[in-house]
Amino acid sequence: MNQLPVFVVFSLLVSECYGGCAEVDSETEAVAGGGFLLGCISCKTREEVPARATVDWHFKPAGEEKFRHIFHYDHPNATVFHPDFHDRLEWHGTLNPDVQTGAVYLQNVTFNDTGTYRCTFRRTLLLSLSHQLVIVEKEVELTVVAEASPELVAVVSEIMMYVLIVGLQLWLIAVLIYCYKKIWDEHERHEARKALRAQAELLQEKENGGGDQTEKLDRKASLE
Repeated sequence: MNQLPVFVVFSLLVSECYGGCAEVDSETEAVAGGGFLLGCISCKTREEVPARATVDWHFKPAGEEKFRHIFHYDHPNATVFHPDFHDRLEWHGTLNPDVQTGAVYLQNVTFNDTGTYRCTFRRTLLLSLSHQLVIVEKEVELTVVAEASPELVAVVSEIMMYVLIVGLQLWLIAVLIYCYKKIWDEHERHEARKALRAQAELLQEKENGGGDQTEKLDRKASLE
């Protein structure tokens, strides 16, 4: 299952809450064999004015001069015109007549999908005195690649993660060496104190043994 880009989630939120509408540029790199969201958002300048909008998508393949009409949305109907996009384009925009998000999702991307996509909003502002037509066009330059190229932020984040891991490992090694040295020094001091006590006890035993021998010799002399 293909994971939808952040633009999809944002578009759906925008379509549910007009007050939070923000015009976000579409992504421009698709992976062959996967899916891709062609993003297109056109916010109304006056949210309080009711409106109705239709959305058309045109496609110009790389190296060609003319655009071809591939998709039309007029709520609630979505129509795919070009046979190359049949069963591959899905509406992922606003689900009411006042369209502000005109995104479409392209399935099973191929290298032939590389080119320029033009999104056209035809918005009719339903003013009290008269209706006003506003046309907005946006273009997406799509490049199809065999594999997704890592973004700079992702690469930097990965490098920083490895640097952090290596730094933590070095810090742990330093802590282990310090603790081992401290334990070894304490062991050496303990052994030195133990050796000193053993030497003192030996001297004490010798002194006690010499005193007893002198006392025995004195007793023997007095008996004689």
